[in-house]
Amino acid sequence: MTKLQKFTRIAGAALPLMLVAGYALAQAAAPDAAATAAAAAPPPPPAKLDSGDTAWMLTSSALVLMMTIPGLALFYGGMVRKKNVLAILAQTFACAAVVSVVWFVVAYSLAFTKGSPYIGSLARLFMNGLTAGGLAGADPVGQAGAATIPETVYSMFQLTFAIITPALAVGGFADRMKFSATLWFFVLWMIFVYCPIAHWVWGADGWLNAMGVLDFAGGTVVHINAGVAGLVAALILGKRKGYGTDNMAPHNLILSVIGASLLWVGWFGFNAGSATSSGGAAGMAFLVTHLATAAAALSWGFTEWILRKKCSVLGLISGAVAGLVAITPASGFVNPTGAMIIGIAAGIVCYWGATSVKHFFKYDDALDTFGVHAIGGMLGAILTGVFADPNINGSCSTTVDKVTGCIGLLYGNAGQVITQLYGIVATIIWTGVGTAIILYAIKFTIGLRVTPEQETEGLDLALHGESGYNL
Repeated sequence: MTKLQKFTRIAGAALPLMLVAGYALAQAAAPDAAATAAAAAPPPPPAKLDSGDTAWMLTSSALVLMMTIPGLALFYGGMVRKKNVLAILAQTFACAAVVSVVWFVVAYSLAFTKGSPYIGSLARLFMNGLTAGGLAGADPVGQAGAATIPETVYSMFQLTFAIITPALAVGGFADRMKFSATLWFFVLWMIFVYCPIAHWVWGADGWLNAMGVLDFAGGTVVHINAGVAGLVAALILGKRKGYGTDNMAPHNLILSVIGASLLWVGWFGFNAGSATSSGGAAGMAFLVTHLATAAAALSWGFTEWILRKKCSVLGLISGAVAGLVAITPASGFVNPTGAMIIGIAAGIVCYWGATSVKHFFKYDDALDTFGVHAIGGMLGAILTGVFADPNINGSCSTTVDKVTGCIGLLYGNAGQVITQLYGIVATIIWTGVGTAIILYAIKFTIGLRVTPEQETEGLDLALHGESGYNL
């Protein structure tokens, strides 16, 4: 039995126990917190469009879209071999197109309308009822904290999150999946994996939202979700041909630095935009995002410097992305000191995840999607439960506006860490199982992996009939 098989069996046995224990602890605290919140909550003010909030959210939507195209496309494109650069650019670009169409047809409705605690309704199927004058806080959407912007803008903002999530997962199976299989993966994964988790955490009636899981901008919904999907895909497809023997170093780090820089800038829309307003919450999220990113870039770089005697450019940009990932769930809840600690921890822990963990279990996560996004997302979600400062966002953006809901362990609420762990475990299970089912369904119908000959030739020529460089 391999180490990976042993780990999988142990994890499989432990996860149900963690779920039961976490649920029992959360339920024990929930009645009192909910009763206190219900008694203290004032009646909501009438919804009214705010032009300043709308302008900021339009800007944020554009920034987040820039994170995928061109940001992530260039970041990933520079890290693959030159014979596969167009293939990964095609996957990320096509992801934006495919997810947008699925979002219009059904995904927005399933993720963000009121339905059940587990999935939304079909009230916005084909975006039925979406008008220029409709507000995001109005039924059937009912998004608390988003009532001052048009629903059109809210839908577009959330679409940009939906686009980048499966695009991030591409990094786990880079260089070896058929383009046709990738397109089907985007469609099915968006409907059956992303939409339920987005509804659980961010839906007005989502069950993790009601429990009090804090995820300001997508540590759970986006990064753990994408990272676990990337790992599952890497395991099911198997290692790249020549992995461990051939030189698979990044072919153009200049592209990757440009991509990482676009990600850093675009992430301000990601995190500060999640305030859904242009007020103080957005300003604090903007600041802590930048501080955590800078701290993580340095901590990864210094860790590499100490262990390998050199601070690489790839290490600096990977550290920056790790910091962006880890601060994402916490960005609306922590103060600058908490952000700096999260950033320092992210650089060190994600370096370990992208090197030691991957080498120990010998899986081929081509672009470290699991090591950076899943591990960084888990770290950020847990540390949100530690550093959530009630002075930053005392009236939590989750459904249960509770006294303890935005207070972390450091400020006297140890239960928030347990709640965060419950959200992490639930996401891992749903994503892992759902992704595996989808990939096996594709494998046994149209097939998942390119042929060995195509992989040797390179996906650019084999799948697209083009070359990234004609010099």
